[in-house]
Amino acid sequence: MSVAFLFPGQGAQSTGFLHRLPDHPAVAATLREAGAVLGREILDLDSDIALRSTVAVQLGLLVAGVATARALAAEGVVPAMAAGLSIGSFAAAVTAGAIGFADALRLVDLRARLMERACPAGYGMAAITGLPQRRVEAIIAEAGTPLYLANLNGQAEFVLSGADAALDHAIAAARQAGARRAERLAVAVPSHSPLMDGAAAALAAEADAVPMAAPRILYAGNRRGRMLRDAAAVREELTTNLAHPVRWADDVALMAEHGATLFLEMPPGDVLTRLAASARPDLASRDMASLSLTSARALAARDRMR
Repeated sequence: MSVAFLFPGQGAQSTGFLHRLPDHPAVAATLREAGAVLGREILDLDSDIALRSTVAVQLGLLVAGVATARALAAEGVVPAMAAGLSIGSFAAAVTAGAIGFADALRLVDLRARLMERACPAGYGMAAITGLPQRRVEAIIAEAGTPLYLANLNGQAEFVLSGADAALDHAIAAARQAGARRAERLAVAVPSHSPLMDGAAAALAAEADAVPMAAPRILYAGNRRGRMLRDAAAVREELTTNLAHPVRWADDVALMAEHGATLFLEMPPGDVLTRLAASARPDLASRDMASLSLTSARALAARDRMR
């Protein structure tokens, strides 16, 4: 049995998601720790108004992921590997022991502010499902610039990143081409594109003095779709993945190759659960947004007996 913890990215958030975290001492302690580091009330980050801010969203996702992972570990559900989509890579790195939670909070706060400053308005992301990659790439080429392929999430699951007008054009073209889904995501910045090069460079410069370590468990990175074995690889992932495509489909395949038998997605949402189930229907995939800690513990126990 090998449990893999999955940490979602921006777009998974919903109003009140931090208030729906498990009622557990580890969660309460994580919320207090985050509040002390950031000097703010963490439960204020998930209001409808607050979630209009990239800063609030990214910090909230980091806190939710780490808090739930800690609660699961306290209940005996310990991961053999971890991966996070985009901002989720920070929570995965904390869970893997590659960066301290306080340092991750400070870096994510800076990361989100840099991203907002880089493209303050008129940009975003869109999901396209049900078309082959070559057709999506053709739509990008026809839509005008700036527009980029930002996420390769599955065989026919993609996310585009760029300017509003180009995104609108691509959505219309994808629907006309027969896409099952083509719609904007709740993301106000063009993540995982060259538009974030300047933000990535600034983040890397500020993160140079932040201590990072080799992961204590297997940790799959987005940028290269490979297991990250040392501190240098972790540093590259956390500081530069915002300007490079997310290779999530590669990460899921990689974790399965390394023996993952149960995927548990941290709150909020269930997108990564659905992607894992689609890619590997032979393996168990569940999301903690709909699963209690007790149920997760029982599920992990049954998986150990397989």
